Amino acid sequence: MLSWPYKDPDEDLDYQLDWTAWLSTGETITVSTFTVLTGDVALGANSVSGAITTIWISGGTLNTSSVVNNRITTSAGRIAERSVRLRIREK
Repeated sequence: MLSWPYKDPDEDLDYQLDWTAWLSTGETITVSTFTVLTGDVALGANSVSGAITTIWISGGTLNTSSVVNNRITTSAGRIAERSVRLRIREK
């Protein structure tokens, strides 16, 4: 499973996934949806820029982990998902 750097519970930060290596030439991301699979972080605004998907994440309980899933749909009609672990701890 992928993982992002640690996050303090008081931070509101943007996290990204790079789909460049997975996308075919000329293919673009048309839809990107993030969901929390486990844990208690709060998801904010999300966006797509080229092959990069971005989600803003806040909250979380100290010394726990959350798993966030990113599901994309592409211009070719392909659907893919990646889950990322985010550990919550003081910096």
